[in-house]
Amino acid sequence: MVSHARWKLARDEKVAQGIAEDPEVERRREEISLAFDLGQAVYDRRTALGISQTELARRAGMTQPQVSKLELGGTVPTVPLLARLARAMQAMFRMELFESSIRVTFTDLDGTTPEGARTEPPAAERASASAAEAEADADAGTERTAATG
Repeated sequence: MVSHARWKLARDEKVAQGIAEDPEVERRREEISLAFDLGQAVYDRRTALGISQTELARRAGMTQPQVSKLELGGTVPTVPLLARLARAMQAMFRMELFESSIRVTFTDLDGTTPEGARTEPPAAERASASAAEAEADADAGTERTAATG
C-alpha cells in the first residue's frame, strides 16, 4: 500500500511533468481540503475553550457523532450550521479566500485567535510542501484523529 506522503509526492511529480489532473478530481480534492480545514478550525476553537464534543453538540443543537465527523473532515457544514457553531463557541467565523487557498478560523469575539489554535497554512497551501513536511502533517493528523476519535 502506498503511504499518503508518497501518493502526494507522485501527484506533485506528475504536475511538474505537465500531466494535467482531471478537473473533477481537482474539484473534489479542493472540497476535501476545505472539509478538513473547517473541521480543524472547529477542533481548534473547541479545545481552546476546553469543552468536549458532547458539550459543543449540546450548545449547537447537534449530536456528538456529528461534531466528531465534522472535526475529522468527513463533511462540509452548511452556512447555517457554521453560524450555530460560532454562536455555540462564542466566536466569529472567518473564511478568507485568496487565489486557490482558503483559510478558516473561529476567533474570539474581539477578533483574536485563542491560544493553542492552529496557525499553520490551510491544507491547500500545504499541498506544495516538501515530502518531509507532508510526512509531518500526516503524523499530526494521525495524532489528532486518535485524540478526537
